[in-house]
Amino acid sequence: MPSAAAGLKSWLGRFENLTPQRPDPWLWAPAAALIVLGLLMVLNTTYFLGLERSGGPFFYFERQLLNLVVGACVMWVLSEISLRGLKRLALPLMVVAVALLLAVWVPGLGVVRGGARRWVRLGPLLVEPSELVKFASVFFLARYLSARQEVLASSPRKLIVPFAAVGVLAAALLKQPDFGATVMLVLLLFTMLFVAGARLTHLGAAGAIALLGLVVQAAHKAYRMRRLTAFLNPWRTARGAGFQLIQSLIAFGAGGGWGVGLGASRQKMFYLPQAHTDFVFAVVGEEFGCVGVLVVIALFATIMLRGMRVAHQEADPFGSLLAVGLTALLSLQAIVNMAVVTGLVPTKGLPLPFLSYGGTSMVVSLAALGVLLGLGRRPGVQ
Repeated sequence: MPSAAAGLKSWLGRFENLTPQRPDPWLWAPAAALIVLGLLMVLNTTYFLGLERSGGPFFYFERQLLNLVVGACVMWVLSEISLRGLKRLALPLMVVAVALLLAVWVPGLGVVRGGARRWVRLGPLLVEPSELVKFASVFFLARYLSARQEVLASSPRKLIVPFAAVGVLAAALLKQPDFGATVMLVLLLFTMLFVAGARLTHLGAAGAIALLGLVVQAAHKAYRMRRLTAFLNPWRTARGAGFQLIQSLIAFGAGGGWGVGLGASRQKMFYLPQAHTDFVFAVVGEEFGCVGVLVVIALFATIMLRGMRVAHQEADPFGSLLAVGLTALLSLQAIVNMAVVTGLVPTKGLPLPFLSYGGTSMVVSLAALGVLLGLGRRPGVQ
């Protein structure tokens, strides 16, 4: 009978990485550049906000540094876990994510801000479950679809489980309400189903139903319709629903080609709402101009292309789908955020990975990066 020490060693062996290769610089270097820029933006946009709300100019900056340390630890741990260990994490991650998603309705735990119930207070920590739900859903979908990849095209019934699971999660997110996270969850589902081999006809029919549902939800809430109207013509509601988008466009216009300089933004001075979170990209555009905007886009594009390269070279179906999902989680959210800030799509609350202020967002973004770094170090992936 094996000893307890031998059993522990065997269990830990499941989580050992399979190769001592160095982390892919084409993944971590762009992310590091975005994080450094994000720290500058947090310090830049919250100096006076911290004085107003907490009495200390570095309050938000110090908290973001703490978020970064926690996220870096999570990233390192996940980068060292083997593929089998990552597969074993799928169910526990989903259980924790769903538990936190339900906890927003528990008195004393759930936190309401701006009419939305999206946060959970865990002692000194304020957690946003929607970020973890998206991360856990990628693991769940990768595990489920990888085991059924060969029959997805011929058996549409296999699509019932992922659609039902994501549908329940989406309904819970809409109840908070969190329309932006719901849209991201649906985008992740369709991306992973497409890569896994589901037929376009099946996805098209399901997509039409999902789009109809989102339109009905948007029309059902008056504030969502106001946002849609403001998106089409923000100048008609310049003092109302269109105010935030107009201030964002003013920021980009003021930045011009080369920007007004680091720290010289005027829009961050209480003109642009959420300048340190959802609309931090507008401040980048104002202070660094078109050049800075293009650099940020190039950094995200590098992460996306390298992540897809990892997915393409990964021989294991679960690892490949996991890489696709996590790459999509980072890149699609960045694309949607930048599209919102530039007025290409209606306004919705989504943070910009690595740049926006926020603990859960930073930790989840670094967790996704850690998994991609670990997959990129597997044999056969270069």
